[in-house]
Amino acid sequence: MSDDLPSPFLQSIAPVTHDLGAFKVRRALPAPGRRLMVGPFIFVDEFGPAQLEHGQAMDVRPHPHVNLATVTWLLEGAIDHRDSLGTFATIRPGQVNLMTAGSGIVHSERSPADERAVGPRLYGMQTWLALPDGREEIAPAFESHSDLPLIAGSRAAARIIMGTLWGRTAPTTQHAATIYAEIALEPGGAVPIDAEADERALMLVGGQASVAGVALAPYELTVLAPGLAMTLSSDHGGRVMLLGGEAFRSKRLVWWNFVSSSAERIYQAAADWREGRFPKVPGDEAEFIPLPKEVPTLVDYP
Repeated sequence: MSDDLPSPFLQSIAPVTHDLGAFKVRRALPAPGRRLMVGPFIFVDEFGPAQLEHGQAMDVRPHPHVNLATVTWLLEGAIDHRDSLGTFATIRPGQVNLMTAGSGIVHSERSPADERAVGPRLYGMQTWLALPDGREEIAPAFESHSDLPLIAGSRAAARIIMGTLWGRTAPTTQHAATIYAEIALEPGGAVPIDAEADERALMLVGGQASVAGVALAPYELTVLAPGLAMTLSSDHGGRVMLLGGEAFRSKRLVWWNFVSSSAERIYQAAADWREGRFPKVPGDEAEFIPLPKEVPTLVDYP
């Protein structure tokens, strides 16, 4: 790239990798030492690809959230979702689960019985969206969509998970303007990355790809410069997640599983969980994840 041209990147964030034994989780946001959101995205985890052994499983016990929405997207495998609204849903590739915590929700995520019997596959994304001002305390809700737009070309395809991209709009609820898509590139494939969203980032989750001629590093969250239209391409084939949306003008605070514009709200949520005041998850009442410590240490974003 010529030195007199603007860089396509604002920054690249190498994830913190947590080795859970059976599989790895790579956390790009929140990032140590960085006060960063990308649109409404305040938490970005990538997990797998992993093939678990017979008898192993993903078992995320019931835990609470407030003032955020979680988005689960699988590339391989399956996960059983249960929540305190009484929802039970099995998420599979090509289907998005959006759980809006709002004023408060509890959920669990576990490998389905049929996956446990053969050894689960785990490969996907778990992201959190901060809720915008005036909507942080909306009623909890859950929705799942499999009728997501697919934009396909001769050597590239993009599945729109949330928002409007390439002239198509996903049915998934947006609490703030959001873009989210999975892009699959065959060798020699390319797609345009438009400039309309305030903030955008890419994560290479498989294979090889470059944007504006600059190679993406595997699993790094590459934050794109605003206002620049770019081309994402691959010489050998790759899989890339595109995420972003409207920039938040007010700060959000993060601690454990809670996100809020109010420190007092997080302290109250911590006390409510410690004292057992959150609702139970029907069908998964026996276990829960305890608070990590008594006194929250809040981190502010962006």
